[in-house]
Amino acid sequence: MNTFPAWLATESDSGPVVSRTELTTDDLMDGDVTVKVEYSGLNYKDGLAMVKTAMIIRKPPLIPGIDLAGTVTHSDSDSFKPGDRVVLTGYGIGERFNGGYTGVARVKSEWLVPLPDGMSTRQAMAIGTAGFTAMLCVLALENHGIKPEDGEILVTGAAGGVGSIALAVLHKLGYSVTATTGRMQESDYLKKLGADNILDRSEFSEKARPLAKERWAGAIDVAGGFTLANVLSQVKTGGAVAACGLAESMDLPTSVAPFILRGISLHGIDSVTCPMQTRLIAWQRLGTDLDMDILESMSSEIGFEEIPEAAVAILKGQIRGRTIVKIPD
Repeated sequence: MNTFPAWLATESDSGPVVSRTELTTDDLMDGDVTVKVEYSGLNYKDGLAMVKTAMIIRKPPLIPGIDLAGTVTHSDSDSFKPGDRVVLTGYGIGERFNGGYTGVARVKSEWLVPLPDGMSTRQAMAIGTAGFTAMLCVLALENHGIKPEDGEILVTGAAGGVGSIALAVLHKLGYSVTATTGRMQESDYLKKLGADNILDRSEFSEKARPLAKERWAGAIDVAGGFTLANVLSQVKTGGAVAACGLAESMDLPTSVAPFILRGISLHGIDSVTCPMQTRLIAWQRLGTDLDMDILESMSSEIGFEEIPEAAVAILKGQIRGRTIVKIPD
C-alpha cells in the first residue's frame, strides 16, 4: 500500500508530541472526499500545534495544519469530482480533526470550497486561513457601511499574515490605511502593500482612556488587550472594529463609553465556523480584490521538513507576511 508523509501528534509520557512519519489511507479519518494535498500554510495556531502541542491538539493521534489546498482524487459526494481543485480552512482541522500537514487528506465534502477560477492551490495557501480571516474582516467593515471616503482604516499587527493581506485588500479597494507594527524595520514592506501611514504599536500599549480623539473610520485588530481598547477609544462616531485575534491578550480592558457615546460597533470574526455562503463570497472576493503579484511579494515558501523551525519563528514574531508549506509529491 502506498504511503505518504505526514506530521503526526502522538501521546507521550510528557504529553502530545509531533514527529515526522509515513501514513497510509487506512490512517485517515472518515470523510466522503479524498484530497491530494499540494500546499498548506503556517499560521500562529500551527506554531502552537508544533511547539506547544497540548495547547491546540487535545486528542492525539492527530495531523496538525489548520488549512490545506489540493486536488480531489476520490469523491463519494455529488458536490465534487476527481480533478477538482479545493481549499479547506477552519472546521477544527489541525485541532480536533486531521489537518493539512499530510500528503493525503480525507475530509467532509461540506467543509470544502472550490477554488475561484484562475487561483492556483499555491496561491490559495499563500492566502490561507490568515487571508481568509482578513477578507472576513474587510467584509464586516463593508457590511457596516464604511466606505473609502469615510476616513482612515487602522490595521494592527500589519506585518503578520492577517494584517498584510488586510492591508493589501483595503488598499486595492481604495481605502486610506494606517498600519501598526512592533517591527518598524518593516516600514518599507508595509508601504509596498499600500500603507499610507505606519505607527509603532507602542502607541497603543498603555491603558486606554474611555474616549480618545476620534481618528479611525474603522479598524481591523489582531491583538486584543490594551491595543484593542485603545483602538476602540479612537474610532469615529458610527464606526466599527473587526476583531479577529488575541496576539497581545485575550483580555479587553475597556469601557462602554465608545459604544454608547459614539455608537461604534465591535464585530467578532470567527473564521473556524463561518457559514459556507460567507466562505464562498470571501474566497471569490479574494480572487478579485487581492493583487496576486502583491500576494507573491509577501509570501515565502518552505519545505515539509522545515515546518518545526518555522513554527518556532512564528511564535517569536520573526515571520512577516505569509509562509506557504510545499507538501511532497
